[in-house]
Amino acid sequence: MTDSDNPRPRRRQRPQRVFDTSVPSPCISVCQVDPRTDRCIGCLRHVDEIRDWPILTAEQKRAILAQLPQRK
Repeated sequence: MTDSDNPRPRRRQRPQRVFDTSVPSPCISVCQVDPRTDRCIGCLRHVDEIRDWPILTAEQKRAILAQLPQRK
């Protein structure tokens, strides 16, 4: 069977995403979200920050880390 015999079109190859891992996560494995603040009681990050952590740039991660001490 050749490509021309195949009735299904081939999927386009997605560009490989490279995630920045140079800045470690502040997660301390105490994963509970305070419903009043939508922040984790362990690492103090907002749920959106936790969700987006893998795709943030190193600069964005460092900015979040800089805010954590004031959230205590």
